[in-house]
Amino acid sequence: MKSREPLIRAKRFQTEDARRRLAQIDGMIAEFDRMATELERDIASEEARSGITDPRHFAYPPLAAAARQRKENLARSAQDLRAQRDEAFDAFTEAEAQLHLAEAAGERERAAENEAIERRAAWRQSEPARL
Repeated sequence: MKSREPLIRAKRFQTEDARRRLAQIDGMIAEFDRMATELERDIASEEARSGITDPRHFAYPPLAAAARQRKENLARSAQDLRAQRDEAFDAFTEAEAQLHLAEAAGERERAAENEAIERRAAWRQSEPARL
């Protein structure tokens, strides 16, 4: 019988690759959230320094406006990453399921091979008695 080990190794690689991608996306989301929090503090301190908190005010600090825009961009990027994370999680789940199926098929194959070997051994042991 053909061994399933190469298939199982390939499925393990796909599963680990999907797991790494998921972790990478999670890290990027956490980093974007951290940077957005820092920008929020910068905006608050700049608004407190100037005394103007309305972004539509003509004298709103340019530094706060730029930080606010950057924070909005980061929030949008984090939202896009969350959608990618959902897709990556689905890919990971699928790869993991395929790995389990391949491993189960390999176990059944090994069990069938072992059973055939045991039958041959039992047959060989009983053969001299028939002669």
